[in-house]
Amino acid sequence: MATIQVNPELLLWARDTAGLTLEEAAHKLQIHQAYGLTPAERLAALEQGVDAPTRLLLQKMSKCYHRPLLAFYLETPPERGNRGEDFRQLPNHPSPLQEGIVDALVRDVKARQRILRSAIEEEDEITPLAFVNSMSIGNGTQEVAASIEQHLGFDLETYRSHRTSIDAFNYLRSVVEASGVFVLLIGDLGSHHSQISVDYFRGFALADPFVPFIVINDQDAKSAWSFTLLHELAHIWIGREGVSAYTSEADVERFCNDVAASVLIRNADFRQLPVTPATELQDAVEIINYFASQVKVSMSMVAYQLYRRNSVTRETWLALQQEFRRLWLESKANDRKLARERTGGPDYYTVRRHRSGHALMSVVSRMTRSGALTTIKAGKVLGVKPRNVFDLIGVGQ
Repeated sequence: MATIQVNPELLLWARDTAGLTLEEAAHKLQIHQAYGLTPAERLAALEQGVDAPTRLLLQKMSKCYHRPLLAFYLETPPERGNRGEDFRQLPNHPSPLQEGIVDALVRDVKARQRILRSAIEEEDEITPLAFVNSMSIGNGTQEVAASIEQHLGFDLETYRSHRTSIDAFNYLRSVVEASGVFVLLIGDLGSHHSQISVDYFRGFALADPFVPFIVINDQDAKSAWSFTLLHELAHIWIGREGVSAYTSEADVERFCNDVAASVLIRNADFRQLPVTPATELQDAVEIINYFASQVKVSMSMVAYQLYRRNSVTRETWLALQQEFRRLWLESKANDRKLARERTGGPDYYTVRRHRSGHALMSVVSRMTRSGALTTIKAGKVLGVKPRNVFDLIGVGQ
């Protein structure tokens, strides 16, 4: 097969930003040992310009590195993708692979947003949303929280009346989407091999005044989704978009955490919570677990707010975080085991619709049927192949 002349710097850039070592990439690309060279050495030769890739290999690289094929025909590597502000507190030794996947996800969602905004603009339907960047940290936690509640028409009693945390989240998501914000559930790049740890990404917000997006990592505990949604909504309210992770004590993150907590839990609730610095750790775990299940929030969120209110020490908070994470990982393992044993369950299209959200599904369905969006663009916005678009939007819409 004929080789293709490309700038070898592009091959190095694509692999590096995907977070893969030479050995990992060579394995994923199915490069075999030949000419006395290991797979990694053969890939290195391509990146150094000693050899040139075939078109088939470029196609594999496009898929493996999560880059469009046309990117390999650029003259020089583009600048690093803009994530907005980085509000995360990363592990001591960050994973290049996880960082590469986060970059790829942000690029993908921004591309979806651009396509959707362009299509809406062409129909002359676009108007700015007044709440985007309408306030600042200077307004204070309570004022921003009250503004969010009022604008959404959010009712805490209705939220808590739902049987499960997922039902409560679905209610919250519905009022957020009705305000004009698109809420997506994405925790990977299409396969379990590209799942993103909550240490690297819990959620992010794109504070566009016309088509704001919020993305929630669905690898996180389902009980944490509502808090993450409100946290990211606070980012949109103050116009500070960026990536949030499992834990961070940055000023903006603390503020958005406090806003989300103010919406979901009242001060009176905390005053009735019998946890003090003298409470034994295991007793605190049991009290918080029961309380969190009643008010439909995550245990970690409750523990953090207790720490912020000086009801527990920093050491106790960190110990609680560790214990709640252990319980969550244990629960995830049990869920995976039950899923393997269980037959049936929701089909592909049901899962996809839930991940995309009703608001995005509705607007893409309408614009595809009217011809404002091609199936190729509709597929890109919904994260599916073009051939799946009509099955996705044609049932239950």
